[in-house]
Amino acid sequence: MNQDLSGKVAAVTGAASGIGLECAKAMLEAGARVAFVDQAQDRLKELCDGLGSRAIPVVVNLTDPRSVAGMLPQILERTGQLDIFHANAGSYIGGEIVDGDPDAWDRMLNLNINAAFRSVHAVLPHMVERKTGDIIMTSSIAGLVPVVWEPIYTASKFAVQAFVHTVRRQVAKHGIRVGAVAPGPVVTALLSDWPKAKMDEALASGSLMEPTEVAAAVMFMLTRPRNVTIRDLVILPQSVDL
Repeated sequence: MNQDLSGKVAAVTGAASGIGLECAKAMLEAGARVAFVDQAQDRLKELCDGLGSRAIPVVVNLTDPRSVAGMLPQILERTGQLDIFHANAGSYIGGEIVDGDPDAWDRMLNLNINAAFRSVHAVLPHMVERKTGDIIMTSSIAGLVPVVWEPIYTASKFAVQAFVHTVRRQVAKHGIRVGAVAPGPVVTALLSDWPKAKMDEALASGSLMEPTEVAAAVMFMLTRPRNVTIRDLVILPQSVDL
């Protein structure tokens, strides 16, 4: 299977760790120049220094509209173009709704929804002008099947799914593909608030995936012929019954 991205420029948000880091590394390995977008400046510099000249650190605070407005200009100044944008950054909150913290919900919803939508909006005019591009959003199985343990997170990913399905149809006429990768539970820092017993059980049963599995799915999406769009790609651990 051809997974060559030579000559392409990609940008991945939340690229300093977890799914974003593995997806950005996979694109690098496929020959792309990759903008690692995150607010963790020191971590980004360390990562990109170790990954070579095609790894480009781009420091952006996605919850700050002015910072997001400067994202694409930073990328274009370094690369001259943008072919692939992976809106991956997000956060997670689970738990009983009655015990929840609405202020924490607001912060998560702002990142998972508002910031994600704003970042896509920021790169679309460039792709429309060039009449080509790929946009991938990191969704979740929770965006397709409501997960009782995580009602607020589930709601945020349902919003992402609605955005993907509508924007895809708006921009298809410009040669732009839009799709969502929707993984089940992945071993990342986002699950840090899972109860220990729940995490131990998941690890023991094999019901968690590694971020590299998500990266492989994203690479599949990006390397389909241009007449094919993978609108939703759901990947689950074998033992998850959904």
